[in-house]
Amino acid sequence: MSRVGKMPITVPQGVDVAIKDDQINVKGALGALALTQNALVSIKSDGGKLTFAPANDSREANAMSGTIRQLVNNMVTGVTKGFEKKLYLVGVGFKAQAQGAKLNLTVGYSHPVVLDMPAGIKVETPTPTEVVIKGSDRQRVGQIAAEVRAVRPPEPYKGKGIRYSDEKITIKETKKK
Repeated sequence: MSRVGKMPITVPQGVDVAIKDDQINVKGALGALALTQNALVSIKSDGGKLTFAPANDSREANAMSGTIRQLVNNMVTGVTKGFEKKLYLVGVGFKAQAQGAKLNLTVGYSHPVVLDMPAGIKVETPTPTEVVIKGSDRQRVGQIAAEVRAVRPPEPYKGKGIRYSDEKITIKETKKK
């Protein structure tokens, strides 16, 4: 059986987990998330702990039990603590400004780039060269961060562009005559 799938999830106080035939709903202080349930995984809730087991002996059911367990764990973590991604703008004149649900980026193009944030995602700019994206859904936070980075990905010669806070850019050497 999957090592990840074997570990139970402890549900903290203030988090409500509802398991129905076709959906798993998690409600907490930071919002509510839903996930469609897979027929290959059986979920049991007893005394504040969720356990996941494959419904049959197939390899797909074994793999899916670990996947569904981790997705539900991310949902529980998201509604209690939330997730965040930090991005840095590196380049002369590169700056970002958050205005409500919009993010204005000035990253070397002839026009400013304006990105609309979906519901449930908050964007902050503590400094003009730093962007913090927060939300309760881990997948959406990561997807929005990837879309912001795709506006101007870091280039390998000078390192200019939008990068994650933990990203290392290997600078290439220029051509010699």
